[in-house]
Amino acid sequence: MHLFNAIAILISLAALFSFINDRFIKLPATIGIMMIAMLMSLGLILVAPFGLDPGVTKLISGIDFNTTLMVGMLSFLLFAGALHVEMDDLLENKIEIALFATVGVVASTFITATLVYYAAGLMGLRLAYIHCLLFGALISPTDPVAVLGILKSAGAPKSLEVKITGESLFNDGIGVVVFLTILEIATGEAELSAGHVAALFATEVAGGVALGLVTGWIAYLFLSKVDNYQVEVLITLALVTGSYALALALHLSGPIAIVIAGLLIGNRGRAFAMSDKTREHLDTFWELLDETLNAILFLLIGFEILILTVSKRFLALGVLAFAIVLIARLTSLAGALTLLKPFRPFAKGALSILTWGGLRGGISVALALSLPATIPVRDGLVTMTYVVVIFSIVAQGLTIGKLIRRHH
Repeated sequence: MHLFNAIAILISLAALFSFINDRFIKLPATIGIMMIAMLMSLGLILVAPFGLDPGVTKLISGIDFNTTLMVGMLSFLLFAGALHVEMDDLLENKIEIALFATVGVVASTFITATLVYYAAGLMGLRLAYIHCLLFGALISPTDPVAVLGILKSAGAPKSLEVKITGESLFNDGIGVVVFLTILEIATGEAELSAGHVAALFATEVAGGVALGLVTGWIAYLFLSKVDNYQVEVLITLALVTGSYALALALHLSGPIAIVIAGLLIGNRGRAFAMSDKTREHLDTFWELLDETLNAILFLLIGFEILILTVSKRFLALGVLAFAIVLIARLTSLAGALTLLKPFRPFAKGALSILTWGGLRGGISVALALSLPATIPVRDGLVTMTYVVVIFSIVAQGLTIGKLIRRHH
């Protein structure tokens, strides 16, 4: 199918489902769109044997979800999210965010892998531990797109919202590095060594931070020299696309580069390089772009069920893995909070809100779909990931507000 036709169909369906949700269902927009797409997918699966598929399955199978999200959409979504995060708030919570996004992700990866390994054994599924580690790595990072979308209406205390937001903005970059390291070991491209892991981490993460600072500062200088909101919006678009493309070319962490650049423009740029008129137009532009891309992303997540190769046993393991992922997050956060509580204040119900507020989303699905066919249990891992993501978005996304209100 021609690219323009595919985009036209996706945007049209996203608009239709948004209307249906807003008019009749009244769920949070992203969750409503995803659930309508899932119901439509199940309907198409039921009528497919009768030759009644209108071509949606063919459309979805022709879309590379991993490339679409990780290369196409993610940079815009991360920049839009980082643009409105106060740097002072992040710096005030820098220790917690750094601990959650690094040690927390690694600890969650190994806890998840170990529990899934034994759970699979009890169910009669033979999974190599390295493949369990792959699943742990791709499912442990919380998804900034899902988290930011839900937190907007959840009403969390400011201190907890900053911690969850900050963690989600940074831990996907860390999570991707952990995932790539384990994938290299699983495919035999590299041996496990502290030196290799440290080099990859330094290159990806430190390089991403440096690139974000350099490109963000250059964009800031350009913004400070003009007072024309059309030009300034275009400069931010160039910053996002150019920085991410450069990060990919240099094998640096694109997500981290974009987050750093977004924080720089959203704080220093907004304060010293923009007029009130520019700020208003810039905010409106990025908010609309964010909402539009979110709608298309969650539409795609709902439709991905059409092309999954589902095994009943992996489906059941995926349901169990949802609980395992929560246990792993609870355990890793509890350890961090125990270390920090003597020195740092935490709001009431911090552990439960941080645990339940850590949603998984499109990034986990994209990483799972990027697994090579040489991984013998690829389809099973994709199925498990999809089940966990759906349960996370629906169960956690629809109830996090109630949990917050119960504690506050």
